[in-house]
Amino acid sequence: MGGDYAPQNVVAGALDALESTGGRFSLLLVGQQERIQQELQKHTGARAFKEACTIIDAREIIEFNDGATAALKTKKDSSIAVAITLHRDGKADAVVSAGHTGAMLSASTLILGRIGGIGRPTIGALIPTSAHTPSLLVDAGTNVDCKPRHLFEFAVMGTTYVEAMFGKKNPSIGLLSIGEEDNKGNEVTLEAFALLKQSKLNFFGNVEGRDILKGKVDVVVCDGFVGNILLKFGESVPAFFKSKFTDFAGRSVVNKLVALIARSGMRSVMKELDYQEHGGVPLLGVNGVSIIGHGGSTPKAIKNMIFRAEEMVQRKVNARIQEAMKQYAKSQQERL
Repeated sequence: MGGDYAPQNVVAGALDALESTGGRFSLLLVGQQERIQQELQKHTGARAFKEACTIIDAREIIEFNDGATAALKTKKDSSIAVAITLHRDGKADAVVSAGHTGAMLSASTLILGRIGGIGRPTIGALIPTSAHTPSLLVDAGTNVDCKPRHLFEFAVMGTTYVEAMFGKKNPSIGLLSIGEEDNKGNEVTLEAFALLKQSKLNFFGNVEGRDILKGKVDVVVCDGFVGNILLKFGESVPAFFKSKFTDFAGRSVVNKLVALIARSGMRSVMKELDYQEHGGVPLLGVNGVSIIGHGGSTPKAIKNMIFRAEEMVQRKVNARIQEAMKQYAKSQQERL
């Protein structure tokens, strides 16, 4: 029930996901039953796939102006709380939501719990690069203040996610800082640098903001304060380019012809920058699969969020993170 266009976009995206896969999985639609039924009735052409949808009634909605933790305590029958609880109880394999981000983070952490050895879960966001493969940014907004060991954990989780989801062997890790030199950064990044350097991870070293779009490394590590600012800035880039392109075309007939010729290429480039293609971002480090989407998610974004969740379940990402953290703890003990 969360998001700017709920439940219509959620229902439409769910049916699109089922239709495009021939009903490969089943979906639990959690929220106010009568509103969800009304939306399902609008999709007459997808009647065959509606049978793969089960409505789970949840009467309350966590609004965007609600405090995350407080809302979970006062709105225990919210769609987010009910959905996460179904996941915890083994009645669902994953949860997808375009609702209140803070509530999704809190509910996932409190209800599902953390993977052993993880101090703080993290959001990972894919950033397109000129290297033709995206880089994973962790943390993209979960933890504003971090300790060095948290940044190290982000690197472990990011490495595991890239290996599992993209088949990338021994992905490289860069620590986002204000310079490439080993001695650049604040106290936290300097200590995190030392932890990463002495680990068995494929640590490239420090990277700067200008290195991200070049695809210099596979995983970019930073705290959530910096990561979220970077992510929100990146989200504004496609709209900026589109407006500049429109301004250029409107200046003359010649410019308009040039713009028409370049349109197909421009669309291809913009597609790589479109958040809808990736759908949502995974919350790594919790005992479950929790995918968080943009509040304005379109049906296409919802569909791709569902695909991302299915893929994370199939590739056993959480089990891999758990094993990676065990190996890290073991190596730490051996050094002592």
